[in-house]
Amino acid sequence: MNLAIEAESVVKIFGSIHALDGLSFYVKPREIFGLIGPNGAGKTTALRIVSTLLKPTSGSVKVLGRDVVNQASEIRGLISYLPEEAGAYKNLSGYEYLEFMAKFTIEDKQLIRETVEAAAKISGLEERLKDKVKTYSKGMKRRLLVARALMTKPKLAVLDEPTSGLDVLHSVHVRGIIKQYVEKEGVTVLLSSHNMLEVEHLCDKVALINKGKMVAEGSPAELKKEANASNLEEVFAKVVGFG
Repeated sequence: MNLAIEAESVVKIFGSIHALDGLSFYVKPREIFGLIGPNGAGKTTALRIVSTLLKPTSGSVKVLGRDVVNQASEIRGLISYLPEEAGAYKNLSGYEYLEFMAKFTIEDKQLIRETVEAAAKISGLEERLKDKVKTYSKGMKRRLLVARALMTKPKLAVLDEPTSGLDVLHSVHVRGIIKQYVEKEGVTVLLSSHNMLEVEHLCDKVALINKGKMVAEGSPAELKKEANASNLEEVFAKVVGFG
């Protein structure tokens, strides 16, 4: 089976800091794979390397069979990346922003319209999409950005804290959309989240990293069984030394 992501012995050094210290993980096509860990564990660094925004100091990463260093431009045409602190152009309406972003990867006018319509459904913002982004709450902006990340049906969606700032109902809505895109459109998802409940219900497989290293990996059920824990929060606490 061809893997969606192959990360092998990845090291990333910033000055004297080893953000990643020999991290390896593998993601299958159509899988929702979660990277979890405490602040500073290296999650975002790993996501940025997969998204070709950072180069590893050593080790190798392949995305959809392509090397992140030597074939970065090819990878960028196949994936989407949603940073935790992403922003949108505040003086555009929601519709205008989605159309503007769609035009980066799509030329056909009809397909652009269909893509924006799909994004509108993902966001659930309805009439508010006619309003300027600067009038949106943090949660509304996040829903717009998640829609932007998924609307082009990328081969791989890399999502850093996808439901950051969302209330419970809107978080459930976004999680449902992510699952739908995996099941119906064949999208593979690599995500990071501090919400253990979200990870437990959404992810097929989870890698728990600490200080740039893998410390546990498996399905949520496997991790709970191995740690003799009732939920992923307990697994997290035990594995990183707080339990």
